Amino acid sequence: MQITLYTVEEANQHLVELRPRLERLLDMKREFDKLETRLAVLMMATAGASPDNPDARDMAVISEKRRRLGELIGRGIGELSERGVLVKDLDRGLVDFYALSGDRLIFLCWHIGEAELSHWHTLDGGFNSRQPLKEAGLDES
Repeated sequence: MQITLYTVEEANQHLVELRPRLERLLDMKREFDKLETRLAVLMMATAGASPDNPDARDMAVISEKRRRLGELIGRGIGELSERGVLVKDLDRGLVDFYALSGDRLIFLCWHIGEAELSHWHTLDGGFNSRQPLKEAGLDES
């Protein structure tokens, strides 16, 4: 796998296209989670039921819808990954971009709700270890 390196400016420019795509993925994930919950209830309700039971038929339809939605989500995440954007937490809309700080490989970190990219963290760190770009001398303003 080839790593795509971003500057802060490049990552921020990429957010223009990324934001609506990620918002669509979040919407799909929320729908997927609702289907998961509905399936869990139906599985309990249909234990031992015949295949022609209305709830069992509903479960089959919902299961297929969930499968297709899962494929779309996986494909969307894969497309972002091919562009060097790592989806770290789809529920939060959290993504990382590989970048260099001097000779050190780091992640530029962004999530839905932030106007622009303003934080970074180490490769082994995560969201809770984010630091402002200015503190690392990474801001390009």
